[in-house]
Amino acid sequence: MIRRLALILALAFTAVTGAATQTQAQQGALEPGWLLDPGASNLRFQSIKKEVVSESSDFATFTGEIFPNGKAEVRVALESVDTKIDLRNVRMRFLFFETFKFPEAVVLAEVTPTMLSELEANRRATFDIPFSLDLHGVKKTLVAEVVATLLSDDRISVATARPVAISVEEFGMMENLGKLEDAAKVDIVPSATVTFDFLFDRRGSNGTPLSGGREGAVDATNAALEDEGDFSTEACEGRFEILSRTGNIYFASGSSRLSGESEPLLKELLDITSRCPGIEVEVAGHTDSVGKASDNQRLSERRAQSVADYLIENGIAPERLTAKGYGEEKPVASNDTAEGKGKNRRIEFLPRTN
Repeated sequence: MIRRLALILALAFTAVTGAATQTQAQQGALEPGWLLDPGASNLRFQSIKKEVVSESSDFATFTGEIFPNGKAEVRVALESVDTKIDLRNVRMRFLFFETFKFPEAVVLAEVTPTMLSELEANRRATFDIPFSLDLHGVKKTLVAEVVATLLSDDRISVATARPVAISVEEFGMMENLGKLEDAAKVDIVPSATVTFDFLFDRRGSNGTPLSGGREGAVDATNAALEDEGDFSTEACEGRFEILSRTGNIYFASGSSRLSGESEPLLKELLDITSRCPGIEVEVAGHTDSVGKASDNQRLSERRAQSVADYLIENGIAPERLTAKGYGEEKPVASNDTAEGKGKNRRIEFLPRTN
């Protein structure tokens, strides 16, 4: 009986240690880590407007890595959204993604020993991979069906087998979608599908990729981001119009004191104003209809002046700015609803060429 028990324990120990050795070998296939090759990869999303018109856009700047422990990470610079049209890109950045507050999206996933075993055996395999998506300050767990292909011992392809659906509502972006629809004057379906084709290269001992697949490739780590230097008159006018739609300049109720929440957008406003040196800007304040019209008039004037003062304090020449209040005279929505009142309480930026 004792001998039988010893034999069973020995067999069990052998099975456990053998499995552990196999797992270690599989995980060793990930050492010393894999780097995403952005120049040879793509990340796209498809949206539907007017119910039937499909549009495809790219993210041009992203990075990624698969770590030796199987953890995988991809970071996407949302400012690099590329629709192939400049002002459409700006609308996506400021109105939809609000990149001044949420500059990147982060994807986290995990490569398991089972996946590695199947891939090493067949060189190509399809998996359902759960992943977390951190977008617009909201984290959700989704599932992607992907096809992984071992192109060589040092290069692997990971691509969507079918598009991944992303709900606008689940990530708290329905109000943003409304701003985008108003600016573009089209109806947009409140969901999008995402596809990707990522190429990863194994790291060498010095941290650089082993694969020669990057030779001659264009560095895409900064692609499609906003160009440096001054904007054209048309680009300036378009940007001020879009900034006027963001609704991200905040004041306490009945106050003209700028809230700290306004800082991200104010920095963007400062940057754009600085890069439009030939443009004079009217900062226009508006209120809802709550309270006396005379009080609202004075409040709108003070709020407009607060924004102009911020720009002046940060280097914009005073002669380029005019602060003007319109009180409740120019509503853009009904004052009968809380939503309408919120839209009417706003700061607009009206450019004029010298």
